Amino acid sequence: MASDTPTPASSSSTGPDNAPPLAYPRVLLKLSGEMLAGDRGFGIEPSVVDVLTEEVKRVHEMGVSLGLVVGGGNIVRGAIASQKGMDRVSADYMGMLATIINAMALQDMLERKGVETRVMTAIRMEELAEPYIRRRALRHLEKGRVVLFAGGTGNPYFSTDTAAVLRAIEMEADVIIKATKVDGVYTADPKKDPDATFIPTISFHEVVTKELGVMDAPAVSLCRENGLPIIVLNLAVSGSVARAIRGEAVGTLVS
Repeated sequence: MASDTPTPASSSSTGPDNAPPLAYPRVLLKLSGEMLAGDRGFGIEPSVVDVLTEEVKRVHEMGVSLGLVVGGGNIVRGAIASQKGMDRVSADYMGMLATIINAMALQDMLERKGVETRVMTAIRMEELAEPYIRRRALRHLEKGRVVLFAGGTGNPYFSTDTAAVLRAIEMEADVIIKATKVDGVYTADPKKDPDATFIPTISFHEVVTKELGVMDAPAVSLCRENGLPIIVLNLAVSGSVARAIRGEAVGTLVS
């Protein structure tokens, strides 16, 4: 009888058909909810989801063991809602539900493209998705399914950045790739400051002390404590995620 004990991915793994070795065989991809809204700034734009899922499909076809966490900012941000007078706990739960809506949209488009997926939620709702159970998630990854982790951590006061890092550690990921709309980490916001300088590599400590906004401080601290690198890159550049996974210098490496 086959064992249910997961086998950690090897750093020398290769993709299908003897493709070049993968620098990061198991990856957690973090998407912001705002990316799903496109230029509208709110809701879900199907054409944008189509483009995003093409990139996910390309990575999956490389033989990468892939987990995905998406935010809910295109629908509701708990922290902002609470600043406008809403109860913080209620607002955060609304944000968690928004991530589940986004995960279902991504799942639908991925499966239309022939990619087998599972949505796993930190908030139980069996009619829609599986409850998050670590060993079950690892089995899905071993079977080649893309796992979409939704519902944040299931607790208020924790961001989806922290949820992404937590799931990455639990699934024994080799790297977290944070997909953004900029090419990586800069000394300032490049859209506001023309003198902002691109930073190709940076330490966890510098990210926190310089408040560069890569991820929130608890998420970065978790990465540092567990030796989990972060790559920040521009998802709008076609093939950028695949190149990073092969070990090419893409975006900013935080380690």
